[in-house]
Amino acid sequence: MNSPELHRSYMAVALAQARLAVPIGEVPVGAIVVRDGAILSVAHNRRETGADPTAHAELLAMREAALAQGHWRLDGCTVYVTLEPCAMCAGAMVNARVRMCVYGAADPKGGFLGTLGDLSQHPALNHRFEVVPGVEAEECAALLRSFFQDLRRRR
Repeated sequence: MNSPELHRSYMAVALAQARLAVPIGEVPVGAIVVRDGAILSVAHNRRETGADPTAHAELLAMREAALAQGHWRLDGCTVYVTLEPCAMCAGAMVNARVRMCVYGAADPKGGFLGTLGDLSQHPALNHRFEVVPGVEAEECAALLRSFFQDLRRRR
């Protein structure tokens, strides 16, 4: 279902995940994976705490959703993430065969679902998926701005 109200309610869950990242010093990005109205997984960034460059919120949520389903294909799943996915995460969505990605804030420095490029519709790739940008964009962006302002102040 492609309902704006439903997208906002799921994005609220992703935002709650993003807020959990702040006290542990992670960039506040949160993600969830939904299938048939059920939340399969939730995650927030863990790059710093896990010393893992791949520990982006959406990748962690997709890994957990795959484990919950017992297989790697996430066809029929929607990924909700507070920040536009980078090339790595967008590529993982192609490979996982997600149905849709709904994101909050655009990422002018790394977004690959429309801003710097668009892996969701790349003609050379074997899978395409729907993208819904800008859901709760201002709240998502404000959380990130606040985090980086606080970080600069502390330095």
